[in-house]
Amino acid sequence: MHSVFRLLTLALIIGLPSMGTAETLDVWFGTTTPKDGLSKGIYHASFNTETGKLTTPELAFGIGSPGFLALHPNGKVLYCTGTIDGEPLLTALSIESGADGEKLKLINAAAIGDGGAAHLSVDQTGKALFSAQYGGGSTAMFELAEDGEILQRSDLKKHSGGSGVVGKRQDKPHAHWVGTSPDNRFVMVPDLGLDKVVIYELDLDELKLKDHGFGSVPPGGGPRHMKFHPDGKHVYVLNELALSVTVFDYDPEAGTMTAIQTIPTVTEESKTKENHSSGSEIRVHPSGKFVYSANRGHDTITAYSVDQEDGKLTLIEEEPIRGSWPRNFNIDPTGKWLIAAGRDSNTAAVFSIDQETGELTFTQHSAMVPTPICVLFSKP
Repeated sequence: MHSVFRLLTLALIIGLPSMGTAETLDVWFGTTTPKDGLSKGIYHASFNTETGKLTTPELAFGIGSPGFLALHPNGKVLYCTGTIDGEPLLTALSIESGADGEKLKLINAAAIGDGGAAHLSVDQTGKALFSAQYGGGSTAMFELAEDGEILQRSDLKKHSGGSGVVGKRQDKPHAHWVGTSPDNRFVMVPDLGLDKVVIYELDLDELKLKDHGFGSVPPGGGPRHMKFHPDGKHVYVLNELALSVTVFDYDPEAGTMTAIQTIPTVTEESKTKENHSSGSEIRVHPSGKFVYSANRGHDTITAYSVDQEDGKLTLIEEEPIRGSWPRNFNIDPTGKWLIAAGRDSNTAAVFSIDQETGELTFTQHSAMVPTPICVLFSKP
């Protein structure tokens, strides 16, 4: 009887999927492609969320300087900034599965009409693509077809002014990032030259951006990138020039941002010792318990804990990336791992994230990626 019971139990265990089964995610790397440099375009790797192992990245699509990447909500189309035959374009690529792994196939490309884009994103319905032009100081909006093809440019908003606090960097607008609010009603654009996050109301019926307002960081901050807290009521803006993070209360009904805290990303002593240090990327942990930012030159990731009542930050640590010039990093969807891209060291270093403390631990695993400046995980 006991033997039969054991056999039935074993059969049930074998027949049921394991809760600890590893999941493999696609990881896409956007790069810079300097003349005579190593990179040839967009690279692809697979990431095991159980072990934290990253496969050797391979070229998935050849294109000039595909610095930033974005996924369509359907997970089947990848968009990138970059150039084709020297012309700055936004490019749509279909993700194709094959015997030799994931590859990218060109759908089409569209000229921005105001220089090259520093960042791009897709609205949550998949109807519109946005781009932020650093040199042009503008935000562009493009209509998307159902299959992800880029159609007409439906709007272009030119920013104006400049805070003038930091010479040459803030004498005119420099739009640096673009993304939607959690409810998809507003589009936010941190502008490094203005010391503001420009806010537009999103009209998907007319495919237009309507002036709405702005949130301000301290003078000379130079806002670069931003992210929302999962609660939708707090915003974290990374200030590139001041090496700081400004925390905002966000009113989702009114679409307004009110600054409540600005905290350094590195100590004053560290800043004086390092040359050309600047902030690059910011991410919020899926749990909402931690925030992370990257420091170029200083070559670290700064970890903060989040007060769950008011959203304010407290420093946890500054963790070396085991590489050079971390222009970008990302957290996998499980929240267990962080991959830091070292542009000048040609590395993608993997760190584990302590789910209780938020501390980072280098896993001793690093993959070679040519001049990486964007890390993008596929949807689970």
